[in-house]
Amino acid sequence: MKPLIQYFNPIRSIYFCFVLLFIHSLEVSAASWNVEPVRVELTSEQTTSAITISNDGDQVTSIQVQVVAWSQVDGKDVYTPTKELIISPPIFTINPKQEQIVRVALRQHSELKGEMTYRINLQELPAAALSNASAVQVALRVSLPVFIQMQKGIAVPKMVWHLEHASDKNLVVNLKNQGNAHIQITDLALYVPGVELPIASDTVSSYVLAGQSHQWFLKTNIGEKLIGTRLRLKAFTDIENVDTEIALDTP
Repeated sequence: MKPLIQYFNPIRSIYFCFVLLFIHSLEVSAASWNVEPVRVELTSEQTTSAITISNDGDQVTSIQVQVVAWSQVDGKDVYTPTKELIISPPIFTINPKQEQIVRVALRQHSELKGEMTYRINLQELPAAALSNASAVQVALRVSLPVFIQMQKGIAVPKMVWHLEHASDKNLVVNLKNQGNAHIQITDLALYVPGVELPIASDTVSSYVLAGQSHQWFLKTNIGEKLIGTRLRLKAFTDIENVDTEIALDTP
């Protein structure tokens, strides 16, 4: 029979203490930014936009700007390098407590009818050298969505919801965006009609681009399986709030 108390291993203990001391001695160095706005929208009335990046930290920070075309396939984001957006300046340095303005514009838009979507990636460049040799530098990266509609009101989202079982206590909320513009969904909740407390909810922040779908898996807090009923769906979007009843498909 093996003893209940394990033998003390001095070599392992010394190594473990050394690792703890090493980690404790490291200093994490990271920049501190404030970016405004958090997303860019261009229209025929506003063909350019400005992004303000503030360096709230105590160190000089250098940032490179990259633009990618943004699409979705089977609910997953796809990014492709592009030169369709003009970014000025594409690379810059900000002193502590200072700010930099980055201007954004579309190169050509005369034939644009639907919505075009991009991402602007702000990538911190690593410093050439650190004043503290024991510091670990953490490079920041911020991604901003860009939505372009040159003809106002032409591109709009169209939400089609579907609800089904994933298991006895898990439900799948499906959204198909049949429109020609994006929709951003936040804070989903499902209710039994007439009951104030939700049976399932989730705090989310998901973009569903034009013609694309998205799924959310929600765990219910009820003790029995729901069969052949309708549930009330509430969700917040960047266009309008959703409050509707959806039939629950019977597996």
